[in-house]
Amino acid sequence: MYSCGIFLDLCKAFDTVDHKILLAKLEYYGIRGVPNDWFVSYLSNRRQFVSLFGTNSDSQPVTCGVPHVQGSVFGPLLFLLYITDMPKFSNVLEFDHFADDTNLFLNNPNILNLETNLNIELEKVSQ
Repeated sequence: MYSCGIFLDLCKAFDTVDHKILLAKLEYYGIRGVPNDWFVSYLSNRRQFVSLFGTNSDSQPVTCGVPHVQGSVFGPLLFLLYITDMPKFSNVLEFDHFADDTNLFLNNPNILNLETNLNIELEKVSQ
């Protein structure tokens, strides 16, 4: 039996959260009405710029990321809601989540089938 482990450690994980996807997932999980409107307002129409030595860059829209100030549980909670359904995209891979680390495992008696199946399943997870 051959085994493969893929270890994902998202760099700046909280910054990878797509607002449209997160809002759709919140609605799917039952956050509707006024609470949903609050999240839409909280995440939409955000902009940022860089200021360096008195010079400001152009303001740019922020379409990804959740606030994660030190001590806040809100950012981590939104991130966990964002990734919690990742195992649903593959009925072949085994998933282990811990915070922003995700480990994927696959076994197969044929190493070529293992490679082929792993690539197919990783594409599903990526999408």
